[in-house]
Amino acid sequence: MVGGRLAIGLMAYFHVMLLRFFNWRTLLTAIALAIVAGTIIYARYLAGKLETEERQRVEEWVMASRVLQSTTESNALTLANAISVNNEDIPLIATDENGAIADHRNIDSSRIAADSGYLQRRLSQMKSSNPPIDWLISDSPRMIYKVYYGESALQRQLKFYPVVQLVIVALFVILLLSLMTLRSKSQQNLVWAGMAKETAHQMGTPLTSLQGWVEMLKESGVAQQIVEELEKDVDRLKLVSDRFGKIGSQPQLEETDLASLVTNMVAYMKRRAPGRVVFVTNGAEEPLYAMVSPTLLNWVLENLLKNALDALEGKGAIVVVLHENSTNVYIDVTDNGKGISPENLRKVFAPGFTTKKRGWGLGLTLSRRIMEQYHKGELYVKHSETGKGTTFRMVIRKH
Repeated sequence: MVGGRLAIGLMAYFHVMLLRFFNWRTLLTAIALAIVAGTIIYARYLAGKLETEERQRVEEWVMASRVLQSTTESNALTLANAISVNNEDIPLIATDENGAIADHRNIDSSRIAADSGYLQRRLSQMKSSNPPIDWLISDSPRMIYKVYYGESALQRQLKFYPVVQLVIVALFVILLLSLMTLRSKSQQNLVWAGMAKETAHQMGTPLTSLQGWVEMLKESGVAQQIVEELEKDVDRLKLVSDRFGKIGSQPQLEETDLASLVTNMVAYMKRRAPGRVVFVTNGAEEPLYAMVSPTLLNWVLENLLKNALDALEGKGAIVVVLHENSTNVYIDVTDNGKGISPENLRKVFAPGFTTKKRGWGLGLTLSRRIMEQYHKGELYVKHSETGKGTTFRMVIRKH
């Protein structure tokens, strides 16, 4: 009984693994490879067949040349002459018994005239490509020429045909995969937007109720400190709901003083950080204006500061630097914490990736989405070194 269940379990496991491996991408790749392999095999078959036929044509040309030299019969001369004249595409070079070039056919005469060594190089190529055919010039004295031949234009084209088709198929597959990737990303964006809107919608009703209860507590004589703390938590929930509402649709950008926004967020995080963490802000003395969504940009900055706090593990420094050029405002968030290992650098923005014991691993994913999709800016790891710290950079367009 146990063995049967184990067998069924193993079969189910391998079935799932096969389904994961043989997905539509694997199938598409296998079909493309099968088409290319079949084409290459068939093209090689045709090239071999054509090569045999061309050798037969060269042999016929040699025989026709013999007939033209040795007979006076009109019918034989006519046939031999037709065979000799009709060979217009296979290049030929005949050499005498000493190896000197005695004759050539179907080779570019202009190149021969321009380059004295061209004919000899073609002869070397032909010698390495095909075995020669003996041409009996005379029996007495016995004289035999060697006839070497090369590939016709058709045979050369046929050899390159599989390569051309391989390139075309590869481009087609790349285009198809790119379109499917874009479609997948578009569907993911719709899921993100739908989840965000639904979250904001679901939070609306309990938030309204909580606000009502806070007002009732104010009138009922409950301690003012308790009411204020509850009100802060309700305001915080309203902010979270507003963030999800904005990320679920295209937010309205407005001209915002980034220096003030950064100063306020750093002050907010400082109140909630351990006492041994030092915060430093540089470049926020003068206003820096850009078109942003303050709610969403606050969310990005909060995520970066929270990550920096986690990296410090209760002790260290966080430095936030603002600077600008003619087109962009840059915000660098640097900590001197544990840093990011090289193998994790490429994965920090991937959905679900996290090194924390708690959390969904979506903070940096959402932050990059907010920067790139809604602000047409950038968010990336500017520098990180294990044991020394990390710098994240936000790039925000001014207009």
